[in-house]
Amino acid sequence: MKRTIAFIAALLFAAGLKAQSLDEGIKMYRYERYMSAERILTPLAASDAKANYYLGLAQLDHGNTAAAQATFAKYPEDVANIAGTARVAFENKNTTQAMQIAEAVAGKAKRKNWEPLFYAADAITYTEGGNYQQAIDWYKKALESIQNDPYVFISLGDAYQKIQGGGGEAMNSYEKAVSIDPKNSLAYSRIGRLWYDARNYPLALENFGKAKDADPANPLPYRDLANAYYRSGKYELAKQNIEKYRELSDPSYDVERYYLDILYQSKYFKEAIQKAAELLDSGKKDCLIYGVKGFSEQQIGDTVNALKDMKVFFNCPGKKVFPSDYITFGSAFLMNSFPDSADFYFGKAISIDTAKDKSDTYRQIAEAFKDRKEYKKSAQWYEKLVTEYPETQPVDYFWAGAMYYYSQDYTNADRLFEMMEKKYPDQPSATYWRGRVGAAQDPQGDTCKAAPFFSKWLDMVGPNYDKKNDLKLAYEYLVLCAYKSKNKDTMHKYMDLLRALEPEDSLLKQIEEAEKAEKAAGSKGKK
Repeated sequence: MKRTIAFIAALLFAAGLKAQSLDEGIKMYRYERYMSAERILTPLAASDAKANYYLGLAQLDHGNTAAAQATFAKYPEDVANIAGTARVAFENKNTTQAMQIAEAVAGKAKRKNWEPLFYAADAITYTEGGNYQQAIDWYKKALESIQNDPYVFISLGDAYQKIQGGGGEAMNSYEKAVSIDPKNSLAYSRIGRLWYDARNYPLALENFGKAKDADPANPLPYRDLANAYYRSGKYELAKQNIEKYRELSDPSYDVERYYLDILYQSKYFKEAIQKAAELLDSGKKDCLIYGVKGFSEQQIGDTVNALKDMKVFFNCPGKKVFPSDYITFGSAFLMNSFPDSADFYFGKAISIDTAKDKSDTYRQIAEAFKDRKEYKKSAQWYEKLVTEYPETQPVDYFWAGAMYYYSQDYTNADRLFEMMEKKYPDQPSATYWRGRVGAAQDPQGDTCKAAPFFSKWLDMVGPNYDKKNDLKLAYEYLVLCAYKSKNKDTMHKYMDLLRALEPEDSLLKQIEEAEKAEKAAGSKGKK
């Protein structure tokens, strides 16, 4: 009897270990750790159809379609593995065959046997070309029998994301998953990505943080945090999180590419150049790596190598080039004093930009010229921007005027600041800069050309304005103007304001000395 009990206990223990290993293998698959999933699931697959199914999925997502097909074929009567063959068919672009297989699997569902619906729907959701609405319908039917499985809700949310306008329903599905399992790291990650796609980075960061806390061993939240942090301008945190993602993930080329991209996007350009060189030395002749390397070299001023690597990038067949790529390439030519080549690629950026609103492309070109202190060209591009997109942000009008100002084209500078003043009358900076333009044309205050603008600006900003240098320039000009026009009351008004701001101001001292001299001369005349 004791031997029997011990034998049964040993069997139960072995079964528990097997179940634990299967759960761990499935978790590794869901965490995109495909090598680890294959290692754990391979010894289990010989006697467990479910382990075999997830082994096939890991092989498929690892890029080994032929191995996945052979794996699924080992359990030809099992609905999960049959659904796996539908995924292979989708992968091979045999969409009609794939849908037929999925429909056959779904047809095996019984009243309380919801899993065929789930596997059939997954085959559509996680591939391309299937009927996503059909997948949604199958998930909903499965949920009539199973209400407490968070992964059905996660898959349902993923399917909703594949259809137009499905984001709201996707969010509902993910929130239902976390209500069932508050420690479900994947569900929080999905919620975070929805907020990330909506560019609500604070809420994205909050939910990615919850995903990380729910399971610190899940590498995916760290990747997502890195993306959200770089989008938020928190580059050091982006780098820290992508390094943690890299540490927790299985070694792979895709992981290293993510790492390279975040290094570049977070402005760690020297590290990005080094990582790109390592990947290229390993034999990966990916066009995008040359692009990242070249763009990083440009950022640190190595424009000779930047042009060399970017030329490889642009000449690679089959790559997708974005307007911003041409702008970066044009900027490299500009930095090497090839303005004609720069103009050519800036023109290419405009021509391939299919967006209805091209203002961002215009803005990037204008900024490229601004960075090189090519102020006139920068002004012209900013003017194109505000002319074609008059509802753009006030700062675009400002830079159009400012670039003309710094190129000493005061007529056009005043015209652009006037456009800004009329378009955005609540923006005091437009009026102030009209004063700056007038003062540049009348530096001695002889015509008082800038006076109306500085006076109006001072009324707009009030006495507690916090930019001391702006106030000082306006007060000095108004003092000088009033002195030249012999308007003593106005002169003393602004002298008092200037004295309170800057008691040792040199113009103030000169006017005070001039007044003393005039007074002394007047006293002598009376004698």
